[in-house]
Amino acid sequence: MKPLGPPIGAVIFAKDVARVARFYAGMLSMTATTLEGGDVVLESADLQLVIHTIPPRIAKTIAITTPPKPRTDTAMKPFFAVDSLADARSRAVALGGALNPPQKEFETRGFRACDGHDPEGNVVQFRERAS
Repeated sequence: MKPLGPPIGAVIFAKDVARVARFYAGMLSMTATTLEGGDVVLESADLQLVIHTIPPRIAKTIAITTPPKPRTDTAMKPFFAVDSLADARSRAVALGGALNPPQKEFETRGFRACDGHDPEGNVVQFRERAS
């Protein structure tokens, strides 16, 4: 029997699967595998993200702007741990996304956090350990 993979994961739907996969792979140091049909699986020791193609009939109703406009009207916002929010902020820009400015960071429950978005505007939060 084939192993299930890491115990935690998520599926992220994207118009441009390759671009969104590059963003998360670069932000989270994950390894990518392309599946038949063009979807991408990103894995680390404890996390798996599946970047899945949005069906064409739905994709044509979604406009991706440059720079991407954060889509805040969704039911979920994933969060991911990073070593440094400052480093994540510069990596996000280089990978087509963004993090909010440092003055929007907040601290709670032993971590500092900052919201941002991926290249398609999906809102995501990054967290570092509080000092």
